[in-house]
Amino acid sequence: MESCGLLDFAGRTPARGPCLCSLTLLLFLGCASSQDFAQIAAPPDRLAGIKKLFDEERWEELVKKAESLPARGAEADYYYGFALSRLGRWDEARTAFLAGQRLRPRDERFPIELGGVSFKQKRYAEAARWLERGLRLAPNDAYANDFLATIYFLEDNLEAALKYWNRVAKPRIESVRVEPGLRVEPALLDRAMAFAPAGTLRLSDLLTSQARVGGLGIFPNYSFHLEAQDDGRFDVAFRAEERNGWGNSKWEALLATFRGAFYQTIYPEYSNRGGSATNLSSLARWDAQKRRLLGRLSAPFEHNPQYRYEVGLDLRDENWDLRASFKGPAPLLGALNLQREAIHGVLTSWRSGAWSWRAGAELSARDYRNVVRGSALPAQVLLSGTQLKQLVQLNHEWLRVPERRFESNASIISEAGAIWSAPTHSFEKLQGVVAASWYPQMSGDDYAMRGQLRSGKTFGSVPFDELFMLGMERDNDLWMRAHVGTRDGRKGSAPLGRNYSLFNWEMDKNLYDNGFLSVKLSPFLDGGKSTDPLPGLGSRQWLWDAGVQAKFRLLGVGVTFIYGKDLRSGKNAFYGTAR
Repeated sequence: MESCGLLDFAGRTPARGPCLCSLTLLLFLGCASSQDFAQIAAPPDRLAGIKKLFDEERWEELVKKAESLPARGAEADYYYGFALSRLGRWDEARTAFLAGQRLRPRDERFPIELGGVSFKQKRYAEAARWLERGLRLAPNDAYANDFLATIYFLEDNLEAALKYWNRVAKPRIESVRVEPGLRVEPALLDRAMAFAPAGTLRLSDLLTSQARVGGLGIFPNYSFHLEAQDDGRFDVAFRAEERNGWGNSKWEALLATFRGAFYQTIYPEYSNRGGSATNLSSLARWDAQKRRLLGRLSAPFEHNPQYRYEVGLDLRDENWDLRASFKGPAPLLGALNLQREAIHGVLTSWRSGAWSWRAGAELSARDYRNVVRGSALPAQVLLSGTQLKQLVQLNHEWLRVPERRFESNASIISEAGAIWSAPTHSFEKLQGVVAASWYPQMSGDDYAMRGQLRSGKTFGSVPFDELFMLGMERDNDLWMRAHVGTRDGRKGSAPLGRNYSLFNWEMDKNLYDNGFLSVKLSPFLDGGKSTDPLPGLGSRQWLWDAGVQAKFRLLGVGVTFIYGKDLRSGKNAFYGTAR
């Protein structure tokens, strides 16, 4: 009685009672567990017989023998499921592998075989998930890596395929073929590709090649494809739409040049001069309230597609009316006419697919006329004169998950300048950008989600034209899509300030695409705040906009119509632009 730990009449238990009772309970549970395991595991002699049939590939007999067992156990379930799969009995094989997987959740064979069953049943997304689970248990399994890569290859996700193929030193490249008819110099395009025949195509080399080919600025759409050969090797095929001259047809040239005619702007552009990837782009706007002439010339530096230089000229004559809103009652808070002339030079480098940088300088001069002072136009920002500004930008791809079709990039931008006004002032503008994109489906672009978070801060004194603006304006890239930056054609109806924070999110849904015309619908959400130490500037509170965009693309020319609603004021905005 004492050894069992029973309480006596006074409610006390001998000191050694709990230890002996616990030991007895553990022994009892251990015996029970051993008996249960014996019941769910096949007897050794039966299992040996099943294993012999498995080695001899006698699948029908193996199935009959396994089904005669009162309880199979994990090992027999594996052989049983394998035999069923060889007989094409996929649903039964799936059930057997699931049973074995429940008994041995750390055995990589079961999720790998379940991936094979799902593949045979054409459930490719499910097959990929099972194989990924198996590879978490056995990362170096050559069969599973090769199998998973093949699934992604068949689903046209080359980046994900390379991620897993590279683990087993695949794929070997036999040759690189370029689509016939391209006018770009073959040597220039060849230098843009970071891989070569008779080698293994690495994911990092593909990403570097994509960055440098895109940097040529002559391929609005391009892609790399693998084409399997009989010997297990592959050819790399490069396919692209190439932009040449004013356009590849008369209609394309007219649409591209006059796409902004409805807001009094034309965009003359000449691409790929002589096959050298030398491009000339320009903008001419004759709007009486915001005239502008912009020209840019860019080309590979010393015929090397890793580097690209750009030089440009920008002339502006703009009328500004500073108001708190683009519609409704909004008193004038200041006004001026801005005359600005600038020239710039920039060098861009694509070091790899993950890293790139830009560095350059801009020399500019500005003058203000017809100034109407107000609370939003303090004297501290009316700095006129010549300015020299240095630009440095560093871009890094900090996260890429190709099997989930997700990628995220970060950028740091520094602009340091000095303006020779009276007296001389210097400033520094720092910006940070984090952007992400995600295609939720295993293949295709029927849905696409994008988001970015940006922030900027200014140190020192900057002239009026260096302030950040949050709002829709075609000369501005910090968009709040229910805050129009112009009123009656004049700029100044969106928040201005030295500092800002901005969030943009949108999701595209393909509605129609026939290769000639595409239509997308895109809901969006924007949030932003502009601040400034000077009174009269900045938004002073977070602004939130929501709405929807209709995106049309015809012959390579995109037009976007936007409806946005200011969630604070309730005001509606309608806007259209061409890109």
